[in-house]
Amino acid sequence: MGAYILRRLLLMIPTIFGIMAISFVIVQFAPGGPVEQVIAQLTGQGADATARFTGGGSELGGGGGEEFGDTVQGGEINSRYRGAQGLDPEFIAELEEQFGFDKPPLQRFGMMIWDYLRFDFGESYFRDITVIDLIIEKLPVSVSLGLWITLISYAISIPLGIRKAVTDGSRFDVWTSGVVIVAYAIPGFLFAILLIVLFAGGSFFDWFPLRGLVSDNWDELSWPARIADYFWHLTLPLIALVMSAFATTTLLTKNSFLDEIRKQYVMTARAKGLTDRQVLYGHVFRNAMLIIIAGFPGAFISAFFTGSLLIETIFSLDGLGLLGFTSVVNRDYPVVFATLYIFSLLGLFVSLLSDLMYTWIDPRIDFERREV
Repeated sequence: MGAYILRRLLLMIPTIFGIMAISFVIVQFAPGGPVEQVIAQLTGQGADATARFTGGGSELGGGGGEEFGDTVQGGEINSRYRGAQGLDPEFIAELEEQFGFDKPPLQRFGMMIWDYLRFDFGESYFRDITVIDLIIEKLPVSVSLGLWITLISYAISIPLGIRKAVTDGSRFDVWTSGVVIVAYAIPGFLFAILLIVLFAGGSFFDWFPLRGLVSDNWDELSWPARIADYFWHLTLPLIALVMSAFATTTLLTKNSFLDEIRKQYVMTARAKGLTDRQVLYGHVFRNAMLIIIAGFPGAFISAFFTGSLLIETIFSLDGLGLLGFTSVVNRDYPVVFATLYIFSLLGLFVSLLSDLMYTWIDPRIDFERREV
């Protein structure tokens, strides 16, 4: 097992390098980079953009508004960027230096990888905050959604899947399958809008809050009131997400148990006089749950990091999903690449953890005899 783990860890190096290299190359050909974003803001929003990018809180405008006023009087056109007409080439050069685009792409990629190996992810281009602090700031929303979605979906899926396997072909199995399929087919964001209309002051009842993870006066509440307030805000988002989250696991559980129930050892156990319950939970359960339990880390990480952009937007939950989307739109490359690196690395470790859970649940599995 030690040799298998070592091989998997060594394979993570070229894998993560390939992911970052491909993403970096794609970004080089994407139009509308950070420099063009700043130019568009400056030329399209006037004073507001000037204050944002040339004020005291940004390194781009060390001279304040006067510097910007001088640069826009230059009549030269920097042909490399759309919308740069009227901006002084020296100002464009300062922007390139600020964002690091004054260096060749290969050098920038090498510097980025070296920094990431030391877990130095730098600062956001357009926010006065480090990337790590920005991710930590968004974590409470993603942790809340990912953790509770995973736990609730498993709590529903496993008992329901077992019951469906035991009563395969019965009326209960048929109508629950219909419910599961319909729930899976309903888009989460449409159901979220329906919940808002019905229960968040849309047209009928005003029972639940419409935005945020906690209330504005959360710090003033007692601990029991804080817990109640937290779940009060999470109720509608979780219902919208859980609707389709448990479908796959339910059917996987049912099929896994059905496959085990039909095996010879189950018939032998029944022939020895064991009850159906003893056979189900004493023999079938461990074997049938192997693939389901082993997939738990992956399911949690998937829900934790991918999140639902539309759900976060609809319920005004500022999590990692919304952060990733806005970072891509704004070409905030430090945030984009840092989150890609962290999540890819974590995904590779979770994949290894899932394999190790197989051996923990069923010691008969030996990955030493397999090729990676």
